[in-house]
Amino acid sequence: MTRSAFLRARRPEHKQQRREAILDAARELATSSGVRNVSLGAVAEAVGLAKSNIVRYFGTREEIYLQLATEEGERWAEAVAERLREAGGTADTVTALAETLAERPLFCDLLSNLSTSLEHNVSVPAARAYKRAVLGQLAEVGRQVADSTDLTEGEGMELVTAAVALASVLYPICNPPPTIVQLYAEDPDLAAACPPFAPTLGRTLSAIAAGLPTLR
Repeated sequence: MTRSAFLRARRPEHKQQRREAILDAARELATSSGVRNVSLGAVAEAVGLAKSNIVRYFGTREEIYLQLATEEGERWAEAVAERLREAGGTADTVTALAETLAERPLFCDLLSNLSTSLEHNVSVPAARAYKRAVLGQLAEVGRQVADSTDLTEGEGMELVTAAVALASVLYPICNPPPTIVQLYAEDPDLAAACPPFAPTLGRTLSAIAAGLPTLR
């Protein structure tokens, strides 16, 4: 497609290509700079469009990143499913959950910004689409966790939900801004406040998985 056709985007396939280009630009910017540091203007500049054109496809910057969170969640769910096909019980399952999240810094960054930023300044339809998508992802991975462990489907979904929630909290702690990185370098005793992501997540999930059956 030529640049002029892309800019006009009158045909459905051209509109879809423009939408995907916007998402690709937002993904690349977030990967390099962090989700919270990317403005709508930066996305517009990266894709070669005016901000007024961007909002025809996504009402706000936050709606762009909600869509990316949906897509990254789907990719994570697929990765977990692949790992769980060879899982040999609860320990392997917990490791799969923790390691697949650790392998996806963009997804974890998106998770860490959801409640504080990305779920604000969005339309009800956009919020509804995201919530329905994420609940479906959690339920599906929860069923797979139940198949790989002695947990029920409900408990499996609880464990998966805990994994996502913990990742959202741990990710910014384990990936501090430059000032805090410098602080830890200068004061190693304070570096204990920066735990390793995957081992910490895995240990906590192991405790939750062990405790869930006792609450039946």
